[in-house]
Amino acid sequence: MKDIKVLGSGCPTCQKTADLVKAEADRLGVAITLEKITDYAAIAGYGIAATPGVVIDGKVVHAGGLPKAADVDGWLRG
Repeated sequence: MKDIKVLGSGCPTCQKTADLVKAEADRLGVAITLEKITDYAAIAGYGIAATPGVVIDGKVVHAGGLPKAADVDGWLRG
């Protein structure tokens, strides 16, 4: 099971990112836990300056803007 965190204020792009990650995980049949982190101090702790950010199993894989579905696919397969 992959532990995924979406970092952001809760803006529409952050929500779309969380929805995209969930949809790709469902499509691939990958079990995930998905958590949305909106606390600015917690987000800063990951060292990103732009949101949304995506953290998979403790590693930041994306920061700033909506990720592409192909990128999410690669993260989930990797």
